[in-house]
Amino acid sequence: MMRYTSEIDKKWQRFWQEKGIFKVDVKDSSRPKYYCLVMFPYPSSELHVGHARNYVIGDAVVRYKIMQGYQVLSPMGWDAFGLPAENQAIKHKIHPAEWTFKNIKRIKEQLNSWGIGYDWEREITTCLPDYYKWTQWLFLKLYKSGLAYRKEAFVNWCPKCLTVLANEQVIAGECERCSTKVVQKKLRQWFLKITAYAQKLLDDLDLLKEWPQKVKTMQKNWIGKSQGVEIDFPIENSNFKIKCFTTRVDTIFGATFLALSWDYPLLEGLIKDAPNKGEIENFIEKTKNQPLSARLLENFEKEGVFIHKFAINPMTKQKIPIWVANYILTEYGTGAIMCVPAHDKRDFEFAKKYNLPIVKVIKPLSGEEIPCYEDEGILINSAQFNE
Repeated sequence: MMRYTSEIDKKWQRFWQEKGIFKVDVKDSSRPKYYCLVMFPYPSSELHVGHARNYVIGDAVVRYKIMQGYQVLSPMGWDAFGLPAENQAIKHKIHPAEWTFKNIKRIKEQLNSWGIGYDWEREITTCLPDYYKWTQWLFLKLYKSGLAYRKEAFVNWCPKCLTVLANEQVIAGECERCSTKVVQKKLRQWFLKITAYAQKLLDDLDLLKEWPQKVKTMQKNWIGKSQGVEIDFPIENSNFKIKCFTTRVDTIFGATFLALSWDYPLLEGLIKDAPNKGEIENFIEKTKNQPLSARLLENFEKEGVFIHKFAINPMTKQKIPIWVANYILTEYGTGAIMCVPAHDKRDFEFAKKYNLPIVKVIKPLSGEEIPCYEDEGILINSAQFNE
């Protein structure tokens, strides 16, 4: 094993500090500017190798741009607000502030010992009033403008950390911090009317010329604007109708079943006399605890249960079965989907698994035979709307 002396590190770290190579004067226009922001760590304990990967990569980018002649702004701060700090403080029987600032001191020492370069004069700590007062100021502006509102909604919940997790913090159905199985929990919470600005947000993505396309696609999915229509599907032998939202009304002749989300508002009434009510309720309970992040994955296994009810396709007048399915999201449309397996990959996988009818109603312009064709083409099997 090679011997290594850390004195070499300390020598050059002192040199960088004395020369101030990571300090930035934003008023200096003599050099092109470059901004490199790596995610702020949560000061719950010490940094580990996963943190090192992020910060070393960021540091390499910063140094590379400095060598190219850029004036590089590389700030650092601490994502230090939230329940995890309280939970750790309770566990260690100390005040949250003491626990948090002790960890900040230690993590800062670690970053410096690794030789990671930051402009420490720009350090921020999110749990300090001089930072979060601006969060409060911004929230009040949104609230007074009618853009902040409260409602109940399901969240990813870690029973051990006792906190809400973003989809990105759920790894294979588990909390990224403690590997506890994540469950879905309904909480009353604040929302911001991002959708009121959906089109402007989408338009401005076109201005980000150098952003990777996959990142822009993620942003488009997050903004979540969909243009389509709502269609009523009457329930057989009932006065009820199921309203489905679709962006592809042209495929309605190929709708061979309906799928409902596990928390569809009318589901309880629909299954009250179902012969397999127990099976449906068990499935709902299982699906309820599957994190949203998992259900969004392309390779997520589609599952469902037939609720022993039929709807009427308003165009074909045929009976089509109604299912509750784990890949249908309440957040999208009405929580009820008209399923066209010949032209939607998720519906196709579900139909193949449960042996449901697949009716092609769009023919590719190329004339090629494709089992599940999702693009535009020529209408077929669509009565008077055929080519």
